[in-house]
Amino acid sequence: MKRLIILMLLSPAFSFSQSPFDGTWLFTAQLPTEPAVYLLAKGMFRCSGCLPNMELEADGNDHKVAEAAYWDTVNVQIVDAHTVVFIAKKAGKTMFTEVDAVSPDGATMTQLIKDTTEAETVTVETRNRRIAKAPPGSHAVSGSWRAYRTNRSRNGSIAQYKCTADAFIAETPLGEKFNAKFDGKDYPVEDDPGGTMVSAKLLSADEVELTSKRNGKVVAIKQMSATSGGKSIHVVLKNGEGETSAIFDLQRQP
Repeated sequence: MKRLIILMLLSPAFSFSQSPFDGTWLFTAQLPTEPAVYLLAKGMFRCSGCLPNMELEADGNDHKVAEAAYWDTVNVQIVDAHTVVFIAKKAGKTMFTEVDAVSPDGATMTQLIKDTTEAETVTVETRNRRIAKAPPGSHAVSGSWRAYRTNRSRNGSIAQYKCTADAFIAETPLGEKFNAKFDGKDYPVEDDPGGTMVSAKLLSADEVELTSKRNGKVVAIKQMSATSGGKSIHVVLKNGEGETSAIFDLQRQP
């Protein structure tokens, strides 16, 4: 998610020594807007409302899925009657590990994700409430779930922004960074295994649009506005089709 929250501002008419975007910013993990629906039964796992939606054998083996920026296989392991482990890999390297654990009464589920795409592991813990029962004979993770709380480790929630007279510069503590000039061209995000490219556009003195692409395709558009006297940045995130997928704020850190 820090890949989606990087940017700054620029125009020769403005003084950038006091740019409202300069500094260190904290991103708070956002809750999914739609419930996730799982079905684990008869050796098969199905999921809708997931990234990506999938259907594969739950046999503990790596199975090919539609190749994405950060994985090309997924492994589903049934640990016990209440716990399932998912392992996503790319080119044989483990990128994400997710443990889904359902409470004894079946009413809640905790999902712990470990993102190992970075130099340092990033963790995300999400708590879910059941909103639809599991079908008879299926595993406890089956049914519909709605997230009500999520926490992301701080090392995956911080970004530093810096604006110069001709470029927007961003960097995370984990090594990801880019230097995008305000010239409409695409610039690489260094140390990103997904191969993301970024272009930046100045909309006003306190508003910037950042477009992310992979393999030449637009995957996200962020409109970012400095607010509250430079204490926060308001972000409207749109998907590649231009539909709003999230709205959130970044908070300035000391």
